[in-house]
Amino acid sequence: MSLSRRQFLGATTASLALLTAPAFAQSRTFFGIATGGTGGTYYPLGGMLAQLISNTAELPDTKLSATAETGNASVANAQLLGRGEIESAFAAADILDAAYKGVNQFADGALTNLRAIGALYPETVQLVVRADSGIEKFEDIKGKSVSSGSPGSGQWQLLGDLLEAHGMVREDVSEDYSSFAQSVDKIKDGNLDASLITAGLPTSSVTDLANGHDIKIVPLTGPAIAKLQETQPYYANATVPAGSYKGVDADVETLAVRAIWATHAEVSDEIIYAVTKALYENTETLGKVHPMGKQISLDKALESVSIPVHPGAEKYYAEKGISK
Repeated sequence: MSLSRRQFLGATTASLALLTAPAFAQSRTFFGIATGGTGGTYYPLGGMLAQLISNTAELPDTKLSATAETGNASVANAQLLGRGEIESAFAAADILDAAYKGVNQFADGALTNLRAIGALYPETVQLVVRADSGIEKFEDIKGKSVSSGSPGSGQWQLLGDLLEAHGMVREDVSEDYSSFAQSVDKIKDGNLDASLITAGLPTSSVTDLANGHDIKIVPLTGPAIAKLQETQPYYANATVPAGSYKGVDADVETLAVRAIWATHAEVSDEIIYAVTKALYENTETLGKVHPMGKQISLDKALESVSIPVHPGAEKYYAEKGISK
């Protein structure tokens, strides 16, 4: 959402308030959360977090109104924060690290104004195919069509890293740049062989696919993966548990990277303190919205956080006896 549109919304809300509320009505401060596409995990959790903030966050002399906005996930979200176009966003830990350092997709300029609010949950890497695709291991995608998301995205970077670790290059596959939901629709129609999806389990778009088609989650393990982890330490070993999706009847070994809630340095300490408190004191409610909400906890609030923590969040952690 652009700043001008947000100002418009603020003006509209204020105008309505004048018609419906007494003259002493509290002023309103807007707080945006950039999430991801509707087929992933960022979106539903962001929506509930926005409700929690709007209902529970406390600021003196103003009402904090949070909104969750769909987005293009980690890389695009980091860039929004870097430009100060939104107050907060969800992004993968490795992407925020690259953005702050100015490497990989951010080689044209480090985003040194990025600040962390706190860690959320592990995002599981899922290489999703139809059960009859003939793809049993990562190397089998050679010559196949695979979706990696938008060019320059975290998914796009991950596919390149996986290909390199397995001695392959991008030209060895037919690369598709669809969103999670779009790629699943293409797999349903037989127009795509595989989709690389990194999100919390279960991922709604994969659940939708599994409910109508026999699917397989391709394992990501072995020497090539160990080689990848030497250069990308943010990728931890993980498991897609049996039963996560219809037809996935055995555990599948794969990778995961932790999602981080981030902001930028220009957002006030008071606002970030309030939203940090709203998150970590309402994790039980988030867990009722999505299973990944159950994995958000105060004791892991600074796990995988490599960029500076916002002073407002630091104040809350200090009160709870937590330090980086």
